[in-house]
Amino acid sequence: MSGLDPTALVLHQDSCLLVLNKPAGLAVHAGPKTPESLEMHLEALRFGNRFLPQPAHRLDRDTSGCLLLGRHEKAMRRLGQLFADHRVVKTYWAIVQGKPPEPRGRIDLGLLKINSRQGWHMEPNAAGQPARTDYELLGSNGTISWLAFRPHTGRTHQIRVHAASLGCPLLGDAQYGVNGALPMQLHARKLSIPYHAEKAAVQVEAPPPDHMLENLRALGFN
Repeated sequence: MSGLDPTALVLHQDSCLLVLNKPAGLAVHAGPKTPESLEMHLEALRFGNRFLPQPAHRLDRDTSGCLLLGRHEKAMRRLGQLFADHRVVKTYWAIVQGKPPEPRGRIDLGLLKINSRQGWHMEPNAAGQPARTDYELLGSNGTISWLAFRPHTGRTHQIRVHAASLGCPLLGDAQYGVNGALPMQLHARKLSIPYHAEKAAVQVEAPPPDHMLENLRALGFN
């Protein structure tokens, strides 16, 4: 990600909010295995504000698409409440192996974090945190499918694990999916943010990344 210009990622900007089109491969937060992260580039996203903008949620490093940031402390408090109340609507696009049993449905399956010597992962477990995801089939050739996922909760790896539990593991997901040598085929396509009570919700879309376009076009995306 050297040479990244974070200002080129901006999809939406107003006095309270920023929405970025986060590229796959860029972690949101720094960590021992993430030498570069979005946190390193926040200074360039001040746009004259005293407050350093902060992510209001997170995306996995290898997931691309809409990432919401608050531009001041009041905005962060407001966004925190909206997420806590499950009022921010998130839509993800994914390319998966196989085809779901129904063209649309809901996955209501708790998720539990499992630690081991090899690391950690999330697994479906009724004893875990409640997790709910709606899905819709947008295209399929029988071998792979294009799905839209709308998570109602924000659990770690929720869509990736729920997709696998549906019998439709994500392409490019080395941990829960198939064909792990590919870039992960998961994209945060849309956000709907009811930030201002007296105004319509802020609607933002992120264009699909290049590494998903071939499969999307084969499945009907124009």
